[in-house]
Amino acid sequence: MSVSAEVIRQHLAYTAWASERLVRAVEQIPAEHLTHDFQTADRSILRTLVHIYAADRVWLKRVRGEQAGGFVFDGDYQLSVLQNDWPALLGQWQEWARALEDFGAIIHYRDLKGNSYESAAWEIVLHVVNHGTHHRGQVAGFLRALGHSPPPLDLIRYYRNL
Repeated sequence: MSVSAEVIRQHLAYTAWASERLVRAVEQIPAEHLTHDFQTADRSILRTLVHIYAADRVWLKRVRGEQAGGFVFDGDYQLSVLQNDWPALLGQWQEWARALEDFGAIIHYRDLKGNSYESAAWEIVLHVVNHGTHHRGQVAGFLRALGHSPPPLDLIRYYRNL
């Protein structure tokens, strides 16, 4: 299968757009809603957003040929990290994608347990985007459950705004 570089780059731009919109939305809610325990895997809005951020960080290290050195760190659990560090990280993803000429290139990497894998660059990018979409959907549901309206995050909404 082949995916064009433009499609890959647009998907990375979409994930940055959607993540930024969701962070802006959660800035408006009470702190206790940000940390409300929903009894899910990542427990709260904050922890779910940090999970996405940490995964984005780990995968960027992998595509760059670097070791991740861990997943989530204690200092990550702050709204300011999502407001400042996450957009910068997503910008680094976009820089990497602009410089990459062959999205079919095979990336060799290790998971956090040290197991070795290889995947095409386009597969990794689409995984990262899909992973973020899944968890942003969870956060949107959490916001609704707490009486807030999440921003529209659909891919088609992003395309309409190009």
